[in-house]
Amino acid sequence: MSNWQTRALNFARQHNFHPDPGVYALDCLSELGEVAKEILLATDYGQRPYLANEEIAGELGDVLYSLCLLAAAADVDLEIAFTDTLVKYGRRWQESGHTGS
Repeated sequence: MSNWQTRALNFARQHNFHPDPGVYALDCLSELGEVAKEILLATDYGQRPYLANEEIAGELGDVLYSLCLLAAAADVDLEIAFTDTLVKYGRRWQESGHTGS
């Protein structure tokens, strides 16, 4: 299990958070929506170039936390899942010149 996933899970356990995967999936989507909103605000809805800011960094941290807990609740080791994904994308790139399915 990745260090991030272990840290998120330990924090959640210390605070008695034990929702099912569905709750974490919705939370992850909600947090990702907040990232999108911050990007819209940072670019004035596409009217100026994107500049990184602390709000986006914080929202991405929230997404990562929620994703780690979703993975733990779904009994998925993110380290293994990520490694498998890189292998899959590498194979696709070699076969077709892109990583999309």
